[in-house]
Amino acid sequence: MNDLAKLPVTIITGFLGAGKTTLIRHVLETAHGRRLALIVNEFGDVGVDGDILKTCGIASCPEENIVELANGCICCTVADDFVPAIERLLARAPRPEHIIIETSGLALPKPLVKAFDWPTIRSRLTVDGVIAVVDGAAVAAGRFADDPKKIAQQRAQDPAVDHDNPLEEVYEDQLKCADLVILNKTDLLDATSNARVVGDIERTVPRAVKVVATREGRVDAAVLLGLGAAAEDDLAARPSHHDGEAEHDHDDFDSFTVEMAPVEDVETLIPHLADVAQRHDILRMKGFVEVRGKPMRLLVQGVGNRFRQQFDRPWSPGEKRVSRLVVIGEKGMDRAAIAAALE
Repeated sequence: MNDLAKLPVTIITGFLGAGKTTLIRHVLETAHGRRLALIVNEFGDVGVDGDILKTCGIASCPEENIVELANGCICCTVADDFVPAIERLLARAPRPEHIIIETSGLALPKPLVKAFDWPTIRSRLTVDGVIAVVDGAAVAAGRFADDPKKIAQQRAQDPAVDHDNPLEEVYEDQLKCADLVILNKTDLLDATSNARVVGDIERTVPRAVKVVATREGRVDAAVLLGLGAAAEDDLAARPSHHDGEAEHDHDDFDSFTVEMAPVEDVETLIPHLADVAQRHDILRMKGFVEVRGKPMRLLVQGVGNRFRQQFDRPWSPGEKRVSRLVVIGEKGMDRAAIAAALE
């Protein structure tokens, strides 16, 4: 009977740098022997998030149960990428007991949830829950959300002005589709800012959804898995800015990869990256860097001009030590100037 039951799937969405990968690592660490599988969808041609999860060495999710999709946003390539990935995971022996999907930071979750209503999928899978991860510090700073009331007032005063903000739409669509909201990085918020962000989230989501505050993405698997939402049967309660559209694109965003020379000093590198991100209004920067004289590679992750770094694992024997950073920003960013600054 277990083989005939629908396999639960958890969709983890959230804006760029909100902490989705870190959250998933904590889920793997607290899975208590449950067999998990991951589908990781990245924005950019260097698989940073997938590589982090593959090297975590957690028995509940072996490397062969991690599938990376890098051909584009999963919500735009469901038929070409998502369905074949599901087929591969379902063919594993033993079969996973739960699948987790980490969407790219620019993905709209609702088109992906809709795919679970397809006849070939509906009989085998169900969306156990949609989890929206929010970078509390970024939202509090106003980087990814605007004041809807103020926009409406400006529109009324001058109908010729277009104030649409695609970043805000992505953020709101992720919240409106969620069964649970993880407010991450609360250690960077004071009590007033925290209350304001929670209030904004509750006003955005059209139904009662629990907001869980956390730092470092530390949430136990028992909190995230087993929600039983069956989201594919509840699409009407998950409004989207893109309802009625056949598809959407990400023409407002762009990404590219920069190769760098080995660095001498981490203490100098991080302020430099933060300065480049600030000057060029970069949304996200992440990748691996070689530090001279160090046997381990340096993992670097930045949101705006806030950066974190850690030595995540030793360079493997025979592995080419190449420093690569994925840069994500809005369309029109000066690639040449950014690359020159980083190189």
